[in-house]
This record gives sequence, C-alpha cells and structure tokens, in this order.
Amino acid sequence: MSRTLSRDFETRRDAWLATAPSFGGRLTGHLGDDTATLAGHLSRQEDLLAELPAKPERDAAQRRSADTLLGAGRTARLCFLTRHAEAVYDLLTDGRTRRPRLSELVYTAAVRFPGLVPTRARMAVEESRIQAHKDGLEIDQGLFCGAVLHSPTAGRHLIDTMALPTPRALELLDGFRATGRVELASVLLERRGPAAYVEFRNAQHLNAEDNRLIGDLETAVDLALLDDRVRVGVLRGGEVDHPRYRGRRVFSAGINLKALRNGEISFIDFLLGRELGYISKMLRGLLPEPTEVTWPDPRRQKPWIGAVDTFAIGGGMQLLLVLDRVLLESGAFLSLPAAEEGIVPGLGNLRLRRLTGARMARQIILGGRRITGDDPEVRLLCDEVVPAALMDAAIEASVAELAAPAVVANRRMLGLSEEPVDLYREYLAEFAVIQATRTHSEDVLAKMERRWRRTLSRR
Repeated sequence: MSRTLSRDFETRRDAWLATAPSFGGRLTGHLGDDTATLAGHLSRQEDLLAELPAKPERDAAQRRSADTLLGAGRTARLCFLTRHAEAVYDLLTDGRTRRPRLSELVYTAAVRFPGLVPTRARMAVEESRIQAHKDGLEIDQGLFCGAVLHSPTAGRHLIDTMALPTPRALELLDGFRATGRVELASVLLERRGPAAYVEFRNAQHLNAEDNRLIGDLETAVDLALLDDRVRVGVLRGGEVDHPRYRGRRVFSAGINLKALRNGEISFIDFLLGRELGYISKMLRGLLPEPTEVTWPDPRRQKPWIGAVDTFAIGGGMQLLLVLDRVLLESGAFLSLPAAEEGIVPGLGNLRLRRLTGARMARQIILGGRRITGDDPEVRLLCDEVVPAALMDAAIEASVAELAAPAVVANRRMLGLSEEPVDLYREYLAEFAVIQATRTHSEDVLAKMERRWRRTLSRR
C-alpha cells in the first residue's frame, strides 16, 4: 500500500467501524454468538491493520487510522468482557477446577476466544520491537486481565492460583532442603540458621528488575516459604558493577528502564505478574497445593526483612511496603519516581498511604520526594537507620526477633486489617488496564527515548 491512505481503505475502515459490536447492537448476551461476532469483527480489524506499514513507517494519517482501528477493537473487547468475563474464565478453567497461571490463562484465551487477546505468534512479533514501535497489544492483555480481576469469583480464583508454587520451585525444592543453597541466574538463595537470605544479583544493572529477575525472585520466595526450616526471609541487594557504585551493595534501582525502552519488559510476566506473584506471596503467603478450602486461610506465611544498602528506587521501594522489618543503611535513600517515569509505581499508590498518610504519599508519588536516612519522617518507612558496618548485626538481631512463634499469626491478622483481598483485587483490576496503557503512552515513550539518547551520548 502507498504511504498515503487510499479512498478505498478509508471506506472499508469506516464500514468496519460502523459494524462494531456493542451492547445495544450486535452483542446478544449469548456467549457463543457473541464470541463469533467478536472474532469476525476483530479478524477484519487485523486485515485492515496489515495493510498499513509498521508503526515507525506510518505517516500522520496512517498513525491516526491505526489508532482508530486499535481503539475501536479495544472498545469491542471491553463490551464483550463486560458481559462475559466470568463465563470466559469458567470455560478457560473448566468451571474453576483447573488453575492455569496468568500466562497460560491469557494465551489459552487467545485460542479459545479468537481476537480477545493477542496470540503467542502476534506477541512474538510485538516483543521483537522496541517499545515505541509497538502497537500496544499488551493493552489488550490488560483489558482481559482487568476484567477477570474485576470479577469477585474469577478474580479471587486467579489470585489463589498465582499463590501456588511455581513448577521451577517445586523442581528445586528437594535440593534446597538438602543443601540450603540455590544459585539462580540473578538471585542467590541461602538458608542460614532460621532465615532464608534472598540476594539480588543483577549486578550490571544496579539490581534493577527485569523479566529474568522477577522469575528468579518468585522461585526464591517460593522455596523460602516451602522449607519448614526457614522461619524468616531476608531481602538484600548484592554488590554491583556500575562504575559509580562498584563493590557496594545496592538494594534495587527499580524497573530496568533500558529493558523497558527496548520492549523487553513483559506485561504478563513482569508488570502484572510480579504483583500477583512473589510480592503477593511475601505479603499474603503461599498456597502449598491447590485446594477448594478458602477458610480458614490455608496460605503459608512467614515474616520478611529488607536490608536496604545505598538506595531502593521505584520497584525496590515498593517491596519495602510489604515487609515486616526494614533496615536502612546510613546515607541510603528511598524514592518512587513514578511522575518522572510516567508509569504507575505498582501497588505503591495502595500501600504507601497507610504508612505515611495521604499528604506525604502524594509528595513521594506525584512530586518525586526522596526520603533519606536523615529525613525526620524516615521512620514511617523503615524501622532502623543502621551504619553500614553494623548492618549484618542488625539483620541477625531482626531475624532472632521475628523468628518468635507468635509472629506469623499476628502478621496474618495485621494483613487482614491493612489490605483485605478484595481491596487488593479491585486495585489490580484497574492497575492492569492503566499500567498497560501508560507504558504505551506518548509521553512515556518520549521520556524513554530522551533518556536513551542521553545514555548514548555519554558513551
């Protein structure tokens, strides 16, 4: 097709828009009929999109046409999901008797309900592009996940499913129980006395989170929760290679912005998966095996300590909000630079406020306020400010205190009062859509590119 839109294309595009499924139109409320209607409608959308050049090669008119087509497709999906999300989930899980993890659920939906979410093949093409060159197919995944989580029955079933151990953790469990040590690509897990020490080892990237680290962290958290000899978990950053901090421990630089710019951050496995996966397991506990028993709560919980060396930025600071004890190295700082990055800081908006109050939470999230060990309000976010030379001793003292028998029962009751599961579920339903959309928003893409060009200029 030429770079200028043809009159024929515009006519066919407008005709397609006029046939969009809607509540008062072509959607009947019958799942089978509406599935066929949606599939046919979105198949024609894909045909029209295929006539356009790839995103970086589109002119202004072609970009507007692509945005119109993509937006109308999302409206049709949302109408369908508003009517049928629970029925779709029940079919995908055989009446909630199976427990597919998030990724399997999404890609099974792509097969069973054509057009509802992108197929693996379409996502493979999308994932090969940098973020600015993508059509935002993760937004379609976000709509599906948000609709499932919005349903009290489907959402809670999915949350419980994601609380199960990962297959990789189950494969490694016997070895960890025998040796007390597992070394993964980006995480070291060691059992010392009653504690499991989880050390981030993404050294080249200041222990920033990427797809690999998220997967390794969930495996490590699962093993710590499954091993009966572990009574307390400890999170700490390992030494890094960055010239400015070489040889120093760094807790976490948050999301790997280079990976995000390059299109290497997965919505399913990272942006949503980390919240439903290892972070939720640290806060709420792990389901050792599938069960229909939901009361009393069968999850296995343990207390967690965070030892923050140098800094905890973004996702690193988000982790601290679910921990039972936070030790901050003297001179270290905490920040959630969400406003600067343009994305949502995970569940920080939900959790920070109950620690700091609403006004300070807004200063941190909306204004980018950085909290240091000298800040008089730092004690709202950490339990102790510790000289670097005394950090190991402070960790050991905290482990001894939190290994007490009554700690688990009391942290469970605190969790129930602080973040009921339905509050968490409803937040995640909105987060799934908003975060997927923000990572493809023009202002975010422009910030990523400016940051990338500054990095290149310094080489």
